[in-house]
Amino acid sequence: MTTEKRKAVVLLSGGLDSTTVLAIARHESYETYALSFRYGQRHTEELEAAKRIAAELGATEHVIADINLAVFGGSALTDASLNVPHHKSAEDIGTEIPITYVPARNTIFLSFALAWAETLNSSDVFIGVNALDYSGYPDCRPEYIEAYEKMANLATKAGVEGTQKLKVHTPLIQLTKAQTIQRGLELGVDYSLTHSCYDPVGGRACETCDSCLLRSRGFAELGLVDPSFTSAKA
Repeated sequence: MTTEKRKAVVLLSGGLDSTTVLAIARHESYETYALSFRYGQRHTEELEAAKRIAAELGATEHVIADINLAVFGGSALTDASLNVPHHKSAEDIGTEIPITYVPARNTIFLSFALAWAETLNSSDVFIGVNALDYSGYPDCRPEYIEAYEKMANLATKAGVEGTQKLKVHTPLIQLTKAQTIQRGLELGVDYSLTHSCYDPVGGRACETCDSCLLRSRGFAELGLVDPSFTSAKA
């Protein structure tokens, strides 16, 4: 007698963290439904990476939802008139919330995931937020996730009727980038498939934006070179 797998919606950007989370959800025997967004971001490399990863890690379905946060602007990731910050090292990254913060992005993404989970009769959503090696985004903190989960269980027909009790899984939230990478490597993740760069040049990682520097430091702490960097492929 076979037992039907639990279904989970996994937010998949195509970056290092979300890829690791997809691998974790698969390892935990969930049937995974990957959800990515074409949200008006300044490049499409991450979406191409998400397609590769969803196929590689055996997602049952991969949806790319179209929304347009660029109509509001307010972020260097959605407004071409704003420059993405670049630094010499991860230690140069400031403590203020950077211009790469996209207003309300995780709230919007989680709401789409909640909607899909309800139609799938699923109570599980995975997201790769991290509150240690990160850029200081407010929607990556544990208290935010806890508040969202509480709200979500008041917001749906399935929640009111008691057929769904949503759990937002955040397996990376208290891990360093190095610990995240180590976990992914243990699960067989090929990080050369991923793309995390905020400001790619010719489709390649710039190596100097916050996202590139944080993941590069994580690899370095493990004695490895980030496979997404040009220098790693030379």
